[in-house]
Formats: sequence, structure tokens, C-alpha cells
Amino acid sequence: MNRASSPEFSFSRDPRIGRTIVAAEELQSRVAQLGKEITVDYAEHPPLFIAVLKGAFMFLSDLAKHVDLPIEFDFMAVSSYGAATRSSGVVRIVKDLEIDLTGRHVLIVEDIIDSGLTLQFLRKNLLARGPASVEVCALLVKEGLQKVDPQFRYVGFSIPPEFVVGYGLDAAERYRNLPYVAEYRPDAG
Repeated sequence: MNRASSPEFSFSRDPRIGRTIVAAEELQSRVAQLGKEITVDYAEHPPLFIAVLKGAFMFLSDLAKHVDLPIEFDFMAVSSYGAATRSSGVVRIVKDLEIDLTGRHVLIVEDIIDSGLTLQFLRKNLLARGPASVEVCALLVKEGLQKVDPQFRYVGFSIPPEFVVGYGLDAAERYRNLPYVAEYRPDAG
């Protein structure tokens, strides 16, 4: 039996899970605030939410519950990490959109911004498809790591430049179900 699925397993006893960066209650409160801001800002033009998979799925799900507009969703998967804890710097599209963006107001829903290079690639790619606008809603932005001038319309939290897991964020596909965001210590386990 996998220890993660055994009854005695607890994230609090996993040595790779470090200090809490953003508590579950803080996440839920800020996500609700972001949803209200989006509702007001897009009242005249409900946006198409484009979630960047896999990390943004929990954020998107919770955020959408607080947006009081008839929004649509599409999903895109891009990769610059693989199984590593540092970006390779090479961005590739793993899953592309199914909806035409022409004339649409697009809101990219992103889990975390590190260097900003993946987001820069994504923005350029989406702008080439003829949307009316492209804005970004990032749950987490790592402080001081952006290599390009970031332009985010909505930001949940600025966090220290550490590798983190939880609330959709993973380390080699694990820990996405952690209900808060925590420091990840790969050498501790």
C-alpha cells in the first residue's frame, strides 16, 4: 500500500512539507476577493477563463464559484519544469485550447509565476489569436524572480522565492491535494 493512501499518513508528518506559506483560510478569503473584483471589472464583458494546467485547476475551481457572471472555461497545458523543481527555460504546449479567442476577453488563470518566461510565452501565443484583451490572474507570484516586466491584473499573494506545493501545485505530481501552500524540502525525505 502506498503510504500516501494509508490511514496513518499525514501531511504534517511528511518531512518534505516545510513551513506553511499561505494557510488554507487565507487562500479561500483571497480567492473570494479576487472573484468579486473580477465580477465588477468584467460586468460588461464576461471573460473566457483559460486555466493553465495542471497547477491552476484548484484555484480556477474556487475562483469561478465567486465570479457572478456567465463565464466560460478552456484549458491549456504548458511545461517548463518536467519533474524538476527548477524551470528548464524551454516552454512547450502540451495541450492547446479548443475555443476560438477572436474578439474574446481572456483571463489567464495561473497558479504561480516564477521567472515569468512561461507567462510571457503564453501571452504572446494567445495575443496572436486575436482576442479583445488578455489579462492575468495569478494566485502566487514569487518575489524577485521575474526576468521580464510582469503585468498582472490580479495577484493573490506575493511569496518568497522558494519551491512550494499544495493547492494544485506539485512536486513530481505529488502534494496537489494539500489544502494550503507550503515550502517543499526535497532533501528532507
